[in-house]
Amino acid sequence: MKRPLAALLLALAAAPTTATAASAIEEGKKLAFSVTKGNCLACHMIIGGEAFGNLAPPLIAMSQRYPDKKQLHKQIYDATVANPETTMPPFGRHKILSDAEIGKIVEYVWSL
Repeated sequence: MKRPLAALLLALAAAPTTATAASAIEEGKKLAFSVTKGNCLACHMIIGGEAFGNLAPPLIAMSQRYPDKKQLHKQIYDATVANPETTMPPFGRHKILSDAEIGKIVEYVWSL
């Protein structure tokens, strides 16, 4: 009996807390809205954003559009892989954003 309980406790300790997830989403939102970092609003409509662009698709229902967060991460890291004609900057490949920053933006965008 101790063994399943210990496994459960280890799993709970390793799982991100709701507060941690909320913090990553909030940090991702700040990065996405920042004109010096993600600047997603320059091209995308995002609910809650001001003065957004209309050059790119609105960022809504993102967990349905990207059921796998890894695919969303790849899209933000370098959208030219999937679409060489895209105007979306390759944020990771050009080191506009770090991998950690992209991860936070993924958390935020995926929550939309």
